[in-house]
Amino acid sequence: MRVFQLQDDWGMANLKLAKRQRPHPGPGQVLLQMRASSLNYRDLVVPERGYGNFTGTLPLIPVSDGVGEVVEVGPGVTRVAVGERVCPTFFQGWIAGEPDLARMTGSLGGPIDGTMAEFMCLSEQGVVKLPAHLSDLEAATLPCAALTAWSALATHGTLRPGEQVLVQGSGGVALFALAFAKLAGARVTVISSSDDKIERLKALGADATINYRTTPEWSKPAREITAGRGFDHIVELGGERTLPQSLRCIRPGGTLSMIGVLSGSSLSTPLGLIITRQVRLQGITVGHRDGFEAMLRAIDQHRPPIIVDRVFEFEELPDALAYLKSGAHFGKICIRH
Repeated sequence: MRVFQLQDDWGMANLKLAKRQRPHPGPGQVLLQMRASSLNYRDLVVPERGYGNFTGTLPLIPVSDGVGEVVEVGPGVTRVAVGERVCPTFFQGWIAGEPDLARMTGSLGGPIDGTMAEFMCLSEQGVVKLPAHLSDLEAATLPCAALTAWSALATHGTLRPGEQVLVQGSGGVALFALAFAKLAGARVTVISSSDDKIERLKALGADATINYRTTPEWSKPAREITAGRGFDHIVELGGERTLPQSLRCIRPGGTLSMIGVLSGSSLSTPLGLIITRQVRLQGITVGHRDGFEAMLRAIDQHRPPIIVDRVFEFEELPDALAYLKSGAHFGKICIRH
C-alpha cells in the first residue's frame, strides 16, 4: 500500500511517498481503507520532531485526522461492522475519564502512525461511527479541530445560552468553536486578520467581529462589545501575543481555554490578572472518545456548517502542508485518498 512517511531523518524534506505491506487485523482490531485526511497545525510540528521523545520514531506516517471505511474486522469485534464509515480517534487509548500520561501519549500522527496511508489497522476501541449525512471530507475534519472546540466549550466550558464568547481566527478550531457556541445560544465575537474573512465569519453567524491587524489593541473594543462586563469564555488560539489581551477582556470568574500557540509559546503576562479576578485558565488538548461521540450526536441533530477550504490529492501532501503553513486558509485543508 502507498503511504507518506518520514523516512531517514526528521524534517519536512524527508517526507516521502513510499510503500508498506498492507496490515491485517488481529483480535479486537479493524482494518480501515482510508478515504480522506485533514491537516492541523500539529502536522507542521511533527516532521520537525517538535514534540521531542513524544513525537515517535522513524519511519513515521504523519497526519492525525482522517476517515475510512471498515473493510475487515478481527475476531471479537463488536463496536463496528464491515462497510461502516469511521473516524480514528486522536488519542487511541483515551476512552473516557480524566487525562493521564498514558492516555495522552498514544496519539495518531506521532508517536503512532497517522492517516496518510491507504489502509490503517486499529483497535476497535479507537474508532467512532459517523452520521450518514457527513461527506468523507467533512468527516475527516472532526477528530482534532472539532473535538478540541467541543471539549473547550461543552466538556469543560459548560457554555450556557446568552453567554459571551470570544474566538480567535478562522482556522478549523475557530470555526468549530463559532458553530458550537451558536448551537448553545451564545453571543460570539471573532477576531480575524482580514476583512474578507470577517465577512465570511459574519455569514456563519458571528455576532461581532474585530480586525486585529487594523486594531492591534483589540482587547478594549472587544470588552466594549460586552458593555464592559467581559467575556464569559475565550477560545485562546494565539498564545504568547494574544493571551495578555485575552486576560484584559475576560470577565472575573470567566474561563479561558488555552488551545493554540500560533503567535509563540512563551508566557509573558501579569499573573495577577488571573489570580485577582479568579480567571479559570484551562488547557485543552483534543479530548476523549466519549466526548467525540457526544459531539457527533450534536452534529447529527443540528447539522452545523463544516468549512473545507481546499482539497489536495494524496500525492500532494507536501503542497497541502505548505498551504497550511502560509496561513491563507479559511477552515480546514483536506487530502483526498
